[in-house]
Amino acid sequence: MRHFPTPHLLGVLPAATALVLAAAVTPAQATAPRSALPGNWLGITVTEGEARSSATRGILLLCDPPQGHARAAEACADLAAAGGDIGAISPKGGICSLVYAPVTAQASGKWNGRLVEYTKTFANPCVMRAETGAVFALDDARPPARPAG
Repeated sequence: MRHFPTPHLLGVLPAATALVLAAAVTPAQATAPRSALPGNWLGITVTEGEARSSATRGILLLCDPPQGHARAAEACADLAAAGGDIGAISPKGGICSLVYAPVTAQASGKWNGRLVEYTKTFANPCVMRAETGAVFALDDARPPARPAG
């Protein structure tokens, strides 16, 4: 048995095609301002909890020259040492509590011409800092120097 499109469906196809094309164009237009940024950059957010909440902080980290938060130079150095791969940042030593106070770290941007996307939920902010260095240290001041000895 053959099926042929009925006349009322023929009018729907162009409209559906237009919707699909409009949806495909919209994300590119939404990211146009950031895609024009020169050099290495990441849009960074830290959210308390495992899902999007009102307790979200965010910044735009620029690395040419470093700027964006108090530890931008250190964050850019951590990223440069890892080739822009946040998951490859060398873990920092330290002892973190076992208190479960999850934070979700998210970053998207461009490093050496390639796109960077990263999302991970950590058990608490200490674990996040230990695994990602200064990249997500949005509110941290530089740690005090330890006395020699």
